[in-house]
Amino acid sequence: MKFYRPLQQIEAITFDLDDTLYDNYPVIVRTESETMQFLRQYHPATADIESEEWRAVRAELLLQDAEIYHDVTAWRHKALHLTMLRRGLSEAEAAAGAEATMQNFAHWRSRIDVPQETHDTLEALGKKFPLVAITNGNANPELFGLSQYFQFTLVAGRDGRSKPWSDMYHLAAERLDVPLGSILHVGDDLTTDVAGSLRCGMQACWINLRKGNLMTARDARLLPHIEINQLASLTTLL
Repeated sequence: MKFYRPLQQIEAITFDLDDTLYDNYPVIVRTESETMQFLRQYHPATADIESEEWRAVRAELLLQDAEIYHDVTAWRHKALHLTMLRRGLSEAEAAAGAEATMQNFAHWRSRIDVPQETHDTLEALGKKFPLVAITNGNANPELFGLSQYFQFTLVAGRDGRSKPWSDMYHLAAERLDVPLGSILHVGDDLTTDVAGSLRCGMQACWINLRKGNLMTARDARLLPHIEINQLASLTTLL
């Protein structure tokens, strides 16, 4: 554990989910593969579809409405719907197809192998601190066994703009009834997690799982209070 700023009293801890509490990369790769397979089998008109096609539609939607970025689930759903329409499906067929594809996506997106270290660490920390999950993504902690450790989970789109915007950080403090300065946020991303939480007055912990160098990282903007290389290091706060 490395200290860059003096820690103040901690009354609660918030956590990013993806790539902080588990390795999200293989989950995304498998989910995208399974979703494309489902989409190709769903309707003859989509049998030869490639991921690049609906990704281009996603980019088009983003240009039309930059705010859609804050809700990745709604963004994906709308892109699928529009892609199917352009493939010749009727409005009703496209709506049903997009919904079915999103249900398939949600199933695979939350099939996550959580390390035992994560369970053990959250269980130990939860005995002293209220814990909250704050995510820009769309994995559902209830489906992979982590919701039991959290007082609640905040999701971008549903609960405000995505990190590093301060909406969800402020909402967490409000719902916990804890001052922002007494909350430690833990995350792997130097922009959304570290800079985002620091700028709204929280304390920040960077979990550096890929042997990065804070002094040379291109996305480093602000120094976190602490840096750790494994989640279990947080138990030293107990």
